[in-house]
Amino acid sequence: MSSFHLKPHKRASLSEAAALVTDGAVVALGGGLCARLPMALVRELIRQGRRDLHLVGSAHSIDVDLLIAAGAVKVCEESYVGFEQDLGLAPAYRRAAETGTIEVRESCCATVLAQLRAAEMGLPFLPVRGVKGTDIGRLHGEYGVVECPFTGEQLVAVPPLAPDVALLHAPMGDRHGNLHLDQPFVLDERFAAASGMVLATVDRLVSTEEVAAAGVVIPAHAVAAVAEIPFGAHPSSCYPSYGYDRPHLASYIAAASAGGATLATYLERYVHAGEQAYRLDVDADRLVGWSLSVENWQELFR
Repeated sequence: MSSFHLKPHKRASLSEAAALVTDGAVVALGGGLCARLPMALVRELIRQGRRDLHLVGSAHSIDVDLLIAAGAVKVCEESYVGFEQDLGLAPAYRRAAETGTIEVRESCCATVLAQLRAAEMGLPFLPVRGVKGTDIGRLHGEYGVVECPFTGEQLVAVPPLAPDVALLHAPMGDRHGNLHLDQPFVLDERFAAASGMVLATVDRLVSTEEVAAAGVVIPAHAVAAVAEIPFGAHPSSCYPSYGYDRPHLASYIAAASAGGATLATYLERYVHAGEQAYRLDVDADRLVGWSLSVENWQELFR
């Protein structure tokens, strides 16, 4: 179960928030696929030279791939890493998995969810059925087997999962750490409840009254630091505010696929130059009009 963070004011700079993540930490990544990923925090972790991270998530894309490309990851525990049917495979992840540069512990969304719930409830395990008959158990020596006392069915027993820190991005939050998220929440609520602390970026830091009116999804006591970073999920989306940046994602995939100097050039331009330079370079404001017309949202996929 998560710790309580009761400081009345949690506002921090991006660098101050990221500094709370230590080398070797178990890091839960919020959002999913190419939506509401904590990309500003991901880029800052790379700038700060973080190493040996153990990533946990549901289904992710550039956040995981970029951290791997920068050499920050030791273990990756995800159900999926890729860019879906739109842009295809995750090149840095695939290369690292094939060469053994990272340890891949493939899981599934429902199993990760059960482990987070076990941590929330203070239970030593929860039973799952979904991974029965698969090879996923071979990647997880910590799994066990239990027999249902009512039916005799053999089930997989999975231990609690309590990440050291969860990185989340929200469209809005207040200085106390209350966060509003729009659906789908993916695993963000469960990460917040099971992790030792939440580090959050928000597109807008607003009054508590405005967050309450929209609906508090992540309560302040779970949050250790919140940084106001407009377009902090870019190049992923944060609907309804802005769409995902397909051209930028495609340019990243090309750089990560090439590796070497091409990847180094991408990292220098879009990561090491700093967040302010990044925002100016990508001109993320062009993505806010996605909902104004059918033509606008269709343009996201061209």
